[in-house]
Amino acid sequence: MATVSGLEGVVAGETEIGLVDGEKGYLVYRGYWAKELAISRSYEEVAYLLWNGHLPSSEELEMLKLEMAAARAMPEYLCRIVDLLPASVPMMLVLQSTVAALGEQGNATWPPTLRQAVRLTALLPSIIAYRYRRLKGLPIVEPLPELGHAANYLYMLNGQIPEEAHVQALSAYLILCMEHGMNASTFAGRVVLSTESDMCAAVCGAIGAMKGPLHGGAPSEVISMLADIGTKERAEPWIREVLDKGGKIMGFGHRIYKTKDPRAEALKIATEEMIGKDPSFDVAIHVEHTAIRLLEEYKPGRRLFTNVEFYAAAILQALELDPEIFTPTFTSGRIVGWTSHILEQAANNRIFRPQSIYTGPMPEGEF
Repeated sequence: MATVSGLEGVVAGETEIGLVDGEKGYLVYRGYWAKELAISRSYEEVAYLLWNGHLPSSEELEMLKLEMAAARAMPEYLCRIVDLLPASVPMMLVLQSTVAALGEQGNATWPPTLRQAVRLTALLPSIIAYRYRRLKGLPIVEPLPELGHAANYLYMLNGQIPEEAHVQALSAYLILCMEHGMNASTFAGRVVLSTESDMCAAVCGAIGAMKGPLHGGAPSEVISMLADIGTKERAEPWIREVLDKGGKIMGFGHRIYKTKDPRAEALKIATEEMIGKDPSFDVAIHVEHTAIRLLEEYKPGRRLFTNVEFYAAAILQALELDPEIFTPTFTSGRIVGWTSHILEQAANNRIFRPQSIYTGPMPEGEF
């Protein structure tokens, strides 16, 4: 029996939720181009689509917004758990611990429910913001019912009503984080759920996978590059020096997408209103244009375009988010995809039980 390292290319199941085609540059959410959803729909609308298979009517959307608003406030016992965790516990483990605690009796059910998915999605940004402000010694900011999901996240973090351009950029980013096929964390969640465990346990498994730097690593290398370049004037000499030494320009090219990354294309459109208003963002855009031109000069025909990590770094830096919450922020977007896959797995469940090939020694003598 042949083995495939990392199960790369092995089909582990069927899904109606999302399609990733790197050769063609496709990212599809239930029959819609993800890049179009990111620039034309709200976070709540796309979440509804992934959970239910169709975009919501105005009444359905209003019901979802009301349900998420009601679920956004953290229960007292959850606050106490976060307060008791040492400051040295990283944010991803805080999320894992609190999600596990949400699996109390009544929520740890089989099969999992859409209501559980909505509750987890609404709560994750509240948990991140609560923990972040506690560690900074800042007063806790309660969510506002009149603000949407992305706006509330920024409000709870910073204590100020965010600018519309920032809300639009973050919303587009979170939408494009929602779903990306059978990635490591989504697969981990489906494997846990396939044992007829509960949704919270499955999401804890997914968070554990996302915590690993090979999967959920924040765009820190892009942030470092932009910080090192600093100004528009330094962009070309800095990039030429790296390319002359055979180095890599972070945020360009992608392991999966062999053409333009559709997520980067969408974020470019979604952030147009930020151009000219944020100096750090303007530098990032200038670096992008300069790098694409020089990459074509140094590596003609390679077609190395901007990937989603570059724009994620530019957006998160412009929003002045602390690097320690980059991966948790990504997680607060991906929770919709995880819970959609968990619900899909439950609807036609079979436990995952792959085989392995034993390569260790055998006992001496006959059996």
